[in-house]
Amino acid sequence: MKNYFACLILGLVLLAGCQSKEAQTTKEAPQKIAMVNEVANKTAPQKVTNDAATILSKKEVPILCYHNIKNFETNDGPMTKVYSVKPADFAAQMKALSAAGYHTILPAQLYDYLLHDGPLPSKPIMITFDDTRGEQYTIGAAEMEKYGFKGVFFVMTVSINRPNYLTKEQITALSDTGHVIAAHTWDHHRVTKYTGEDWNTQLVKPKAKLEEIIGEPVTYFAYPFGLWNKEAIPEVKKSGYHMAFILSTKRDSIDPLYTIRRMIVSGTWTTEGMMNSTESTFSK
Repeated sequence: MKNYFACLILGLVLLAGCQSKEAQTTKEAPQKIAMVNEVANKTAPQKVTNDAATILSKKEVPILCYHNIKNFETNDGPMTKVYSVKPADFAAQMKALSAAGYHTILPAQLYDYLLHDGPLPSKPIMITFDDTRGEQYTIGAAEMEKYGFKGVFFVMTVSINRPNYLTKEQITALSDTGHVIAAHTWDHHRVTKYTGEDWNTQLVKPKAKLEEIIGEPVTYFAYPFGLWNKEAIPEVKKSGYHMAFILSTKRDSIDPLYTIRRMIVSGTWTTEGMMNSTESTFSK
């Protein structure tokens, strides 16, 4: 019996000791975590955030803008020739870019480079497509895949699933294979003409529609015809876009992230002409 009580007392003492140690450990844990976090915060490099002037002073990344990839006739109008690159010419241009050592980047990389001095590959370039044309998937993405290129597809949502335009399935496939899906309004009306409910119709709803299709955030926007004004930028921001793209015109001095320049690739150019224009347009 004495042995029983002795063992019982010893057990109680050991239990009390363990509970005391556990309570002490529990008490010390938050303090240790706080100390670790404090050390990490002191040693981690602080991320740079550039102002507008610094962003404007950085070397521009060449950004190409394609529309139609299709054959056209010599008697077609001048605008058709400008906005349509023949499939054979598109293939030659992708091959030339690869041979010249260009590496495609996507908007998130550009954003990080401009705002936070993030790294870029050697000879970065961005390849973009406007207006939701079906051949951008069947020809454009297929040709780019040969060189490991990825692009940005600016979609006007009114055209989805229409004949000769991108389908929901193709848009999803582009996103799933590493391309970026971005917004290009609902029906391509000029942003400079918007009033009232137009902002919701042309900016907010298309963004939500595309996000529903791909299951990912859509945070980049291209102005129809590349046209913008200062009144549009706050609306684009408010709609949840992180960057917006224009064409080869002057950028805004206050919000350069919402006036990123692109160059239309004309169907009248030779491959050599396209390469030369790429270098000269973004030579700063």
